[in-house]
Amino acid sequence: MERKEPHATQEEYNRSITHYPNVPLIDLVPGIQSHIVSGERIMLSFLTAQPNSYMHNHHHEPEQLMVILDGALDLVIDGKLHHMEKGDVVTLPSNVEHSAYISDKGCTVIDIFSPPRQDFIAKLEEAIKRKET
Repeated sequence: MERKEPHATQEEYNRSITHYPNVPLIDLVPGIQSHIVSGERIMLSFLTAQPNSYMHNHHHEPEQLMVILDGALDLVIDGKLHHMEKGDVVTLPSNVEHSAYISDKGCTVIDIFSPPRQDFIAKLEEAIKRKET
């Protein structure tokens, strides 16, 4: 198919496109790291969890959608255990207590937050500064 539109300039490309593996990894907790990509009102977290790691019980204002891409985990939502595997998606409303036990397979996850988590943005900014020095 013929493309009639002009190519984006490098500046235009850089403004809209992020190759997430080039974004510095941030440590969320021991054994769990993430690449963060954020817009003004939404954020993606490309998370990798090592086998048998643990995400402590926490809550946050942003809503969260969690997509399990590979592996498995047991998610605790409001004190109840939910087993999740590849292909499962969970919806976590604002301020719901949750934690996770990562399986012996580990897991990879995409988390979507709206609005963006400011604590993650701060960690990303620190990682970028360390990379620049």
